[in-house]
Amino acid sequence: MFRNASFSMSSSMSDFLSRRNLLQAAAAASALLAGPALAQFRVEISGVGGSQLPIALPDFRDESASGQAVAAIIRADLERSGQFKIIDAGPGLFEGSAPNWSEWRSKQADALAAGSVSRLADGRFDLRYKLWDVVKGADLGGEAHAVTAEDVRLAAHRIADTIYQKLTGERGVFATRMAYVTRAGGRYSLRITDADGEGGQVALASPEPIISPAWSPNGRELAYVSFETRKAVVWVQDLQTGRRRKLADFRGSNSAPAFSPDGESVVMTLSREGGSQLFVMNRDGSGVRRLTQSSAIDTEPVFAPDGRSIYFVSDRGGSPQIYRVAVGGGSPERVTFSGNYNISPSVSPDGRSLAFVTRLNGSQFRICVMDLASGVVQQISDGSDDESPSFSPNGRLIVYATRSGGRDVLMTSTLDGRIKAKLISSLADVREPTWGPFGR
Repeated sequence: MFRNASFSMSSSMSDFLSRRNLLQAAAAASALLAGPALAQFRVEISGVGGSQLPIALPDFRDESASGQAVAAIIRADLERSGQFKIIDAGPGLFEGSAPNWSEWRSKQADALAAGSVSRLADGRFDLRYKLWDVVKGADLGGEAHAVTAEDVRLAAHRIADTIYQKLTGERGVFATRMAYVTRAGGRYSLRITDADGEGGQVALASPEPIISPAWSPNGRELAYVSFETRKAVVWVQDLQTGRRRKLADFRGSNSAPAFSPDGESVVMTLSREGGSQLFVMNRDGSGVRRLTQSSAIDTEPVFAPDGRSIYFVSDRGGSPQIYRVAVGGGSPERVTFSGNYNISPSVSPDGRSLAFVTRLNGSQFRICVMDLASGVVQQISDGSDDESPSFSPNGRLIVYATRSGGRDVLMTSTLDGRIKAKLISSLADVREPTWGPFGR
């Protein structure tokens, strides 16, 4: 991002200095993050949606045996979506129960879900649940998941996905993953976690900054920029094996990678020919082709979902704005006109909306969403230092980084900005979020 960076600087310095959170000196030694363990997040949900379905979901019977608060995970997923209002439910109900419809109607619940957890002979846990339509007094079915202790959280997310889809008709995103960067005690970690920020693994730990993580469309690889050699280099890492390969280590700066929708190409900003321009290459680094030809700084490229065009940020008009250019090249078209500073484009999976960061009053940075057909822009965040928006794979939520209570935290928001969930880590500053694809 361009924030805190002057356009007169070289691309490498611009990219380096712009990541405020990654470049501040650690104030004092604090607990270092190491290994796969991750600090627990505190989730604060705020706001009220225009239309929410009331659902009751009591604690699963015997869920404590699994070591996870299964029902609480499901409730938090549904609440964060902005589509549901959680109704208080007492204990005693499970998937084999016969609900008292009048009782649940009196509690104003339109839907009801309940389940149980039991330990199998082989040490795995059996999670079962059932969903009911309280209004119609109808059984909507259920399912069972037999999983290891390590996958209980994932099974809970998958149950939330099924409930979400049955009640909304759309695919849920709770079992998907996020990638983000943490900093603690002067050490940086690239983390891959559940969509609620919990669980997961450390993909890379380094004493030098890590920026710009970007998912491959199949979710198996992650591209990012690492300064571990004291220079901006683009790497691609296989998330299952941990194997890494250099994708771009040209003279000058190598930054801001993004995969094409088919995963066969990567676009990024390179300064190898002077200036900072967009280049497209094959996923193995071959076939490097220059895309833009200007004396401006062109950076932060992202593919449109149809793969035919690329959105990017440029100061070619005098101030940073978002442009669009055909993948085959040609004359770029300006997209943003509201305000004189718009950066960090993220395109919704259906290609209809564009999220970006705008600067207000000279020093406040907010997340906005533009309807690309009409050009109408809506501001959805209310912080003063919001950055790095990324759409969920169903296009219904956006995750972004913000600052709250002196800490760098993550926030998820509905597209209208009404429902927000703040994810606050107790041990680390958290930035650079990017939401992974379906298919886990």
